[in-house]
Amino acid sequence: MTARVTAASDAPRNVAAGHLDDAAAVPCDAVASDRAYHGHMDVTRRVLLAAPRGYCAGVERAVDTVERAIEQFGAPIYVRKEIVHNRHVVETLQNKGAIFVEENDEVPEGATVVFSAHGVAPVVHEQAAERNLFAIDATCPLVTKVHNEAIRFAKDDYQILLIGHEGHEEVVGTAGEAPEHITIVDNPEHAESIEVSGDKIAWLSQTTLSVDETLETVAVLKQRFPQLIDPPSDDICYATQNRQLAVKEMAAQCDLLIVVGSLNSSNSVRLVEVGLQAGAKNAVRVDNVQELDLSILPETGTVGVTSGASVPEVLVQEVMHWLAENDYTDVQVIEPVKETLTFSLPKEVRPPRSTTK
Repeated sequence: MTARVTAASDAPRNVAAGHLDDAAAVPCDAVASDRAYHGHMDVTRRVLLAAPRGYCAGVERAVDTVERAIEQFGAPIYVRKEIVHNRHVVETLQNKGAIFVEENDEVPEGATVVFSAHGVAPVVHEQAAERNLFAIDATCPLVTKVHNEAIRFAKDDYQILLIGHEGHEEVVGTAGEAPEHITIVDNPEHAESIEVSGDKIAWLSQTTLSVDETLETVAVLKQRFPQLIDPPSDDICYATQNRQLAVKEMAAQCDLLIVVGSLNSSNSVRLVEVGLQAGAKNAVRVDNVQELDLSILPETGTVGVTSGASVPEVLVQEVMHWLAENDYTDVQVIEPVKETLTFSLPKEVRPPRSTTK
């Protein structure tokens, strides 16, 4: 079955920068149409395909870091924690020679270890040095920004309310920068009861949270602590915001929203929540097409498709093929934002500069 692809009529709004990396790609067997969609197409089965979706710049950088480390230093390369929260990515890298461990003490002394995109506490670097490990830090630069904000606030003797999910690797890493100064706040309800004293209070957040829920949490905190100050810049990363924006734009039209992403991917789970809050009649998260069941597919109507920031495009394309096989062949791309951002690789695996004149 061949899918017909159209583009949304509204021009994209440049509200954030990022790297699209074929985010507006259509299914492999799809034929692009010149006709713009204006809301009046006579179709009974339609797919709204979100863009941006899938890999963000930080994830692409982290995955490339592991692959280049294997190429340069040879297998095995050890990776502390999952490099990104996606089962397919982890299994693919394992097949290439990566060995995933929970802690540094599982890495042989003197071996190479890559730290995941979610960031690590200073003590992890210290442990690596004690074991003489060759450490490559693949922390997303946007997570590093939050770490640096925590360090600066703590140096100025602020109490820091870190909005995020306790136990999430990113939150553990950020809190480890200034544990005596940081209190974790999980959600608006938790914000109602959290206790903190002093005149100098600031808030930071995990980068992959729901934008709306974070704003709700901040509103509660500011009501309780009027002296609360904001971070120097927005902590929720551009990719999280852009993927949520695309879902919000199409959710009210969706009888079903399919989010491709792993269960331990915070931003993927948030996309399901955002979709339901924005009006989707039903929303599911799946790791891959094998987890989809025909029983959830509406006989007619509109199906939205998106993916979390750690999801390779191949998994989305498999879902699109499945939909086409079930007569969902009209595809409209919803692209409220274009992304162009890229990050340079860690210096340990960065290609040498050309010396040609």
